[in-house]
Amino acid sequence: MTKRKVKSGRKSPKARHSDAPMPDFRSLEKIFAGFGGGAPSDGLLDQAQALIYQAWDIPNPAKRIALAKQALSICEDCADAYLLLAEEQAHTLEQVLDLYGRATTAGERAISDDTRENGVGHYWGLHETRPYMRARLQLALNLWEFGDRSMAIEHARELLRLNPMDNQGVRHILLGWWLATGNLPQAQALWKAYEDDGMACWVWSKALMAYIEHGPGKKANACLEAAIDANPHIPPLLLRREPLPMEQPEYVGLGDPAEAAAYVISYLEVWQQTDGALRWLSKSIPAESDR
Repeated sequence: MTKRKVKSGRKSPKARHSDAPMPDFRSLEKIFAGFGGGAPSDGLLDQAQALIYQAWDIPNPAKRIALAKQALSICEDCADAYLLLAEEQAHTLEQVLDLYGRATTAGERAISDDTRENGVGHYWGLHETRPYMRARLQLALNLWEFGDRSMAIEHARELLRLNPMDNQGVRHILLGWWLATGNLPQAQALWKAYEDDGMACWVWSKALMAYIEHGPGKKANACLEAAIDANPHIPPLLLRREPLPMEQPEYVGLGDPAEAAAYVISYLEVWQQTDGALRWLSKSIPAESDR
């Protein structure tokens, strides 16, 4: 396998509904982790996780890496320590996938038997499962990026089975993957399962799926019109009339340019590979010189 410099997997942007500064949700997690269960445990995993909470707040990468390694020396089941090393220290595909794989395995080992039996359906609501859920999502993203698409999809489907409330936004990623692999029925079924989702990903994907199924015409055009109303910043990016940011925005708001960028970064490939889709969109959106 060829070695090359890599980045950790793309993170799904977080939705916001105002311009107020958003907190670091990982830092908030350490605050709420002790709620509901009495005093924090003094077990080895808790000791290791405490070091990771500390590392999240330290700006120095070398110190973060040192704390992650210290955490693993205390408990090898500390999934977030492997995640930190994957983000901070990995330089090759082999290292990235190995660390995300180790993180997923470690996170799974740390889940109690009671949670395995009774927690399915609301995994994200249980703090003990969150490192595992984070790790498995990052593993899926990297598997997709580096070509193992079927395995990436299986991980995403399992994440949704474990937590259909989908606090991680896995559905927005999986919908694009179903479309990219040409599986329209699965994409439509997923869309239907979350049909009340009002984000651009859902509204614009409905328009694209209508085009794929019916071609240009009344039904697809109506869906496209609704999509443009929902976020009019998307067409210039899809049609490359405006430059596309290199990375996903960290936070997005309904209908704003950041949401548009997040959607196009994730779905441009699907639009490009769908025969005639961009021409159809271009005819619906006049060029600036035509206005």
